[in-house]
Amino acid sequence: MAEFQIAAEARQAQGKKNRQLRRTGYVPGIVYGPSTDPISVQFPYRALEVLLMNAGGTNLIDIEVNGESFPSLAREVQRDVVRGDILHVDFLAVDQTQRISVEVPIVMQGESPVVAAREGILITGRSSLTLEVYPSDIRDRIIIDLSTLTEMGAEVLVRDLSFGDNVTVHNDPNEMLAKIVQPAAARAEEELDELDEALEGEEAEGEEADDEGA
Repeated sequence: MAEFQIAAEARQAQGKKNRQLRRTGYVPGIVYGPSTDPISVQFPYRALEVLLMNAGGTNLIDIEVNGESFPSLAREVQRDVVRGDILHVDFLAVDQTQRISVEVPIVMQGESPVVAAREGILITGRSSLTLEVYPSDIRDRIIIDLSTLTEMGAEVLVRDLSFGDNVTVHNDPNEMLAKIVQPAAARAEEELDELDEALEGEEAEGEEADDEGA
């Protein structure tokens, strides 16, 4: 059984009649999947709102319709562009024996000691990864521990993350997700120092050449 559950009713209202359905406190939706014929359903608004807030799009949800349970993922949530009210929800009923692609958010935890000492700053890359998994292996987040970035230039790449043999990552393995770099001011000062040293070296070489010529 999935961690999240919601009871739905079979929906008869279609098209413009869905407006009336919403006025009565229900949200129209559909449940579909590779092994499931599309089922038109309706959910109590508040129960659905709380469910989506907690489960998001990466947690399995058991949708109970007419005594049957469908392990599903929230695939598309349509909202009113002004008020943000939920207008319609599409749920993908998964087949536990087939792998599916899910977008899993990345969560940064902890703090790099370099950043804590104000010697460097953290830059980050993408906020999620696309994973191909069996439904039983779906995770709701990918955690990156920033405390492991203990020196300037330390970074976390996609290939540094471990997901196990049952998970395929569809992102560039060399893509940067987190990195410690110098603050812009410090980097500019360092570049200026390097330029000064280079100029001093050229001046010294010029003086030596003049001495030899004399």
